[in-house]
Amino acid sequence: MNAITETNFKFPNQKSYYKGKVRDVYNIDDKYLVMIVSDRISAFDVVLPKGIPYKGQVLNQIAAKFLKATEDIVPNWVIAVPDPMVTVGHVCETFKVEMVIRGYLSGHAWREYKSGKRSVCGVAMPEGMKENDKFPEPIITPTTKASVGHDEDISKEEILKQGIVSKEDYELLEKYTRAVFQRGTEIADKMGLILVDTKYEFGKKDGKIYLIDEIHTPDSSRYFYKEGYAERQAKNEAQKQLSKEFVREWLMANGFQGKDGQQIPEMTSEIIHSISERYIELYENIVGEKFAKADATNVLNRVENNINKFLTSQK
Repeated sequence: MNAITETNFKFPNQKSYYKGKVRDVYNIDDKYLVMIVSDRISAFDVVLPKGIPYKGQVLNQIAAKFLKATEDIVPNWVIAVPDPMVTVGHVCETFKVEMVIRGYLSGHAWREYKSGKRSVCGVAMPEGMKENDKFPEPIITPTTKASVGHDEDISKEEILKQGIVSKEDYELLEKYTRAVFQRGTEIADKMGLILVDTKYEFGKKDGKIYLIDEIHTPDSSRYFYKEGYAERQAKNEAQKQLSKEFVREWLMANGFQGKDGQQIPEMTSEIIHSISERYIELYENIVGEKFAKADATNVLNRVENNINKFLTSQK
């Protein structure tokens, strides 16, 4: 099983290297941002000890397709996808907020609602709703981007009051968020899916706003299957989801929820294979195409060579 969990490359003119939970990001000469989507997998804010073959490719290729499908709405950071696991883009100054948009009362919004709250991030939610009901209109519930710890809910008013984003920029971020979510919803609908909620990140370069990072992947978004949605709602049944929820369920069934003193269950080759197959299934459902596995004989070499080829071609 040839999964990439570490990269540690040294590229010419490399300025910095950042290792996230899943992504390794290299800044090349403040000109290019090279993002490698590794095969690491995280759940409950913990990176699991083994990688999942093809997971990085799945996430990178879904994001690349959706960024391409929305570039007429908002410019995005992508310059090239030189390898199935790699995106190279513009270096942007990142806005310190994530734009979360919700079409349905699920996840965090539902937990707030269930506790008796009728507004989230300063946005009112109607009375009389139940879990997974559709909102009359999608709502935007931004969060602050925390460098350490969890992101925190924040209202539009607070963002403007604290001067985190200017009024002019924020209104553009909202406009882009609604338009990209609408496009994602239409694409999902054709695939027999419902785009429930998602988050977008934006940055600025030379005074222009760009959509950055990944969009509409099962790691950043929640999808339901459209078929049977109404029946399940009517019977108060759980919705059939398309996300990495199955990984959390496997961990919980084996006594792990990321709490102190808990042991991560053994990741056998059968478990790793089954998670890999599920990610491929996610790809095929979301994109509507057969997944073409990239050459896995020496993934690290392939990735490094493809990045170097791209950087050389830009000289």
